[in-house]
Amino acid sequence: MLIGCPKEIKPQEFRVGLTPAAAGEAIARGHSVIVETNAGIGAGFTDEDYVAIGATVLDTAEEVFAKADMIVKVKEPQAVERKMLREGQLLFTYLHLAPDPEQTKDLLDSGCTAIAYETVTDRHGGLPLLAPMSEVAGRLAPQSGSWALQKANGGSGVLMGGVPGVRPANVAIIGGGVVGAAAARVAVGMGANVTVLDRSVPRLSYLDDVFMGRLTTQYSDMAGIAELLPRMDMVIGAVLIPGAAAPKLISREQLSLMKPGSVLVDVAIDQGGCFETSKATTHAEPIYDVDGIVHYCVANMPGAVARTSTIALGNATIPFMLALAGKGWKQACADDEHLLNGLNVHAGKLTYAAVGEALGLDYISGADALKI
Repeated sequence: MLIGCPKEIKPQEFRVGLTPAAAGEAIARGHSVIVETNAGIGAGFTDEDYVAIGATVLDTAEEVFAKADMIVKVKEPQAVERKMLREGQLLFTYLHLAPDPEQTKDLLDSGCTAIAYETVTDRHGGLPLLAPMSEVAGRLAPQSGSWALQKANGGSGVLMGGVPGVRPANVAIIGGGVVGAAAARVAVGMGANVTVLDRSVPRLSYLDDVFMGRLTTQYSDMAGIAELLPRMDMVIGAVLIPGAAAPKLISREQLSLMKPGSVLVDVAIDQGGCFETSKATTHAEPIYDVDGIVHYCVANMPGAVARTSTIALGNATIPFMLALAGKGWKQACADDEHLLNGLNVHAGKLTYAAVGEALGLDYISGADALKI
């Protein structure tokens, strides 16, 4: 199979879909790889690195899209990229379709087959291609939030760890999954008073054991969140419903419960955000103010640490990419129900229920898509 990797064009996105190591694995198995020039430069990989393992470097994204059987990316294809997709072409990347009707329509119109990293599952019920970026985003969230808390950035001027005689910041993390646990690790390490909220009592028990009393766990319900808000300096939204739009956990009216200069960090923004007042921002302009509350809602947080993120993502995607390239997408998905769960679009049909329900569109099952 001819595998293509274009340069990411989303603002301040420095990751790349294929590392030289991943490209080398594909080439060693008889596949061909084409890469747009400077695609890996933001993550520290040069064109020479790709050429050295046998890949071909092309001048433009148009050439990559026109020639490749499978496009491997990081972020969802932007509007100009979606116009380059063609019928029968395989797209393997993050999609986050539930809050994005325009992208969904364009993918359906293109006739391509699109497999989303974020809905591929594993036998443990996890999301193995989302997990590494969730780890990164979770660890970045307290760091980014602490920057937003600084007075010069509109925050209240509270230091995460405090100093002797002055209390540290109070941080609430809504969601105790991969993102929440990673955020808790860093926030606790920074010296903050941390409360993690989740609806799974076993998960709360696990976090209580792992952190050995260094944080507080609390069952997550609307009343509990409202009770916490007046005391919090930072709230990190870390909830996920796989493939679906994120639930809105804090309304605009509830911002009045918070102290001026408090910070909301919405890690769920790729899925539409879990705060009513959330809107996607970029690394160039990461924050904005609503009713005196600072919002940090960067839609590609891991792009800030592109080297680490790219390698971590490549480690996770390589086995699936090789299966798709080696068997073809239909056989690979027929052989692996977890990869089939990643199928979101095929031949003009939506194939993921949560996206269809979020957008009010008809959909078919992945199993039915295999028959088309």
